Amino acid sequence: MDKKYCTYLCSGCGIGDALDMEALAEIVTGEMSMECKTADCLCSADGRALIEQDIAGGVNTVVIGACSPRVMQNEFDFGDDKITVRANLREQVVWTQVKPAEGEEPHAEAAEFLMETAGDYMRMACTRAKKTALPEPYMLETMSKKILVMGGGIAGLTAAKEAAAAGYEVTLVEKEGTLGGKAADWRKSFPTRSPWSELEENPVADLIGAVEGNAKITVKTSTEVARIAGAPGAFRVSLKAAGSKTEWDAPDKLTVEEREQIEKGELEDPNTGLKDYMAEDPDAEMHGAVVVATGWVPADVSEYKHLGYGAIDKVVTNVEFEKMAKEGKVPANVAFIQSPGGKDNDKDFPYCNSVTSMVALKQAQYVCEDNAEGKAYILYQHMRTPGSQELYYKSAQQTDGIFLTKAAVTKVEENGGKVRVTAEDTLLGDNLELDVDMVVLAAGMVPTTKDNDTVNLAYRQGPAFSDLDLFDGYADSHFICFPYETRRTGVYTCGGVRKAETIEETTDDATGAALKAIQCLESVDRGVSVHPRSGDKTWPDFFMQRCTQCKRCTEECPFGALDDDAKGTPLPNNTRCRRCGTCMGSCPERIIGFKDYNIDLIGSMIKSVEVPEDDDDRLRVLIFVCENDAYPALDMAGMKRNGINHMIRFIPVRCLGSVNMAWIRDALSAGMDGAMLLGCTYGDNYQCHFVKGSEIANKRMENIGDTLSTLGLESERCAAEQVAITDYDKIPQIVNDFVDEIVEMGPNPFKGF
Repeated sequence: MDKKYCTYLCSGCGIGDALDMEALAEIVTGEMSMECKTADCLCSADGRALIEQDIAGGVNTVVIGACSPRVMQNEFDFGDDKITVRANLREQVVWTQVKPAEGEEPHAEAAEFLMETAGDYMRMACTRAKKTALPEPYMLETMSKKILVMGGGIAGLTAAKEAAAAGYEVTLVEKEGTLGGKAADWRKSFPTRSPWSELEENPVADLIGAVEGNAKITVKTSTEVARIAGAPGAFRVSLKAAGSKTEWDAPDKLTVEEREQIEKGELEDPNTGLKDYMAEDPDAEMHGAVVVATGWVPADVSEYKHLGYGAIDKVVTNVEFEKMAKEGKVPANVAFIQSPGGKDNDKDFPYCNSVTSMVALKQAQYVCEDNAEGKAYILYQHMRTPGSQELYYKSAQQTDGIFLTKAAVTKVEENGGKVRVTAEDTLLGDNLELDVDMVVLAAGMVPTTKDNDTVNLAYRQGPAFSDLDLFDGYADSHFICFPYETRRTGVYTCGGVRKAETIEETTDDATGAALKAIQCLESVDRGVSVHPRSGDKTWPDFFMQRCTQCKRCTEECPFGALDDDAKGTPLPNNTRCRRCGTCMGSCPERIIGFKDYNIDLIGSMIKSVEVPEDDDDRLRVLIFVCENDAYPALDMAGMKRNGINHMIRFIPVRCLGSVNMAWIRDALSAGMDGAMLLGCTYGDNYQCHFVKGSEIANKRMENIGDTLSTLGLESERCAAEQVAITDYDKIPQIVNDFVDEIVEMGPNPFKGF
């Protein structure tokens, strides 16, 4: 592409009042050798017409110095064949200038400081425009738009039905001989409408009929998925008869090192053949996306010996009792135990939740419906009935025969033909002894993705995707912002594998997962990425001639986008890629990059920043800012007019995981006085949009600190901080405090060399 540049400066929104627009234009025309024009309001019809007129005259690379790139995106979109780069002069320059405290005189050089900041942002934007190339979408030679749905319960049936309604072919795989899953054994479902007091008919039979009668859905019962290889748009799915063993079954869990040794022939394969498993299956069926709806299993309650499960035949789980209720075998007096009890124990059974609380209310209602003198005792530590289900809870409280109390169950034992339940610390203030016909334990809902290889992925990272332990086996990579998404692109979850849900919630969940799968297919068909960088046409390019097979990119990729050969050479699967750039940040040889985001591009932007010498009021601190949480929080800090120190220069990055430590070293070598990474939180409250980016970057920064120490630089000149998008009031304090620390240390001794 032969580029023709033009830069446009907007003087609206207070920019022209705070900055010398003529001087700013001179920086662009002089230092950056680009034509520059100024308008009162670039986002207006007249402003856009000015730019479009120049585009008609041949301009194809546009630099906008105005508001944040997060706003006015449609107004400054000039087509896929044009390059547009935005410089944030409003939110992160003019609106963040530090105002003097009441009664104080403004700093004599405040206007100069502001112009220096604006000038650097224009230099960086113009440099970025020069280094950016137009992306070419990555297109598969052949792709499938068929969707694989794993699981034939409420979630799987709904996902299949909704995907088919949108016009897509679906293969539904169910390991049992019939459809319906656990819902097939449910007598009733929870109320979904006012007055929220009456149980409703189980909808599963109608749902099965709708799926079996749909020509776009192929149902395969008594069938399991043996292996899923490939990538979105071209998954190669191997099926098998349920319970059988094939060469395509997922091998037992191995470490990455063990898998590598087996592939190299250095370690005997303890499985049925890892090499065979990783090989091509000639009989594999092609699918474009996968919806995992394999549900849940009841938690094991046999460990609580004092409750008698497994020893007393009249002690059953809630799942077993529901099946009995459907068959009309409901005893007259039943105790429902919601917590394991014992002394000083107010915990619930593992994986208990609002659904198990509501199941107890439903099953207590069965007792009263089926027996004129029926008595149901619900003994709990916590009852959870969210939303309108609180009305169902109140209805149960008012039902004759249903008795609820907070209590710690200490013993369950046989007593003649009855079962005696002993409980302490009740709301009544007295201990209880209940002689009942049956005891029902609230077994929690354990996702099938916990501790097994449900999905059987033929990926370098192993057959499962539950390698993030924070969600107790639930399959998510970002629960809040990107529901249904897993850490394997093109594979989406719904129902019990994502969280414990009612039928109503599961139906909504499955519809969402089906839509996500469709979105993925359509994105692959256009050669663009999916969430969170939806529509991104770039993809990582590897200069393999310089690859040293260090495997850092394959090991650090959060999404399993890279396989590797026996030597360790990365094998990209571009439709798996989320375009976070973590591979780029990990590469010590700097051989990975994107058309509009690479080592040279960001490095050149860093070098374009002016670094004054021998002036303590003009130190320079570089902050790499994650585009997902930190950058929008910074914009909001500007909107609230929270002051940011004039020594700071922000560079937006796709993810902190994409920050190559070469940028930090180059910045400090060029005389920058400090560098910070500002991105998403991780750990127990993790919110990183690319799963592990912040965590990986933090570890890299620890290592760079050691390197700086060997160069005679304080390791404290580098820092990493995590913030949420809601921390717009905290960010100014965080970054300003860091600048204060740098000022106290003094200028970088490499300045001027």
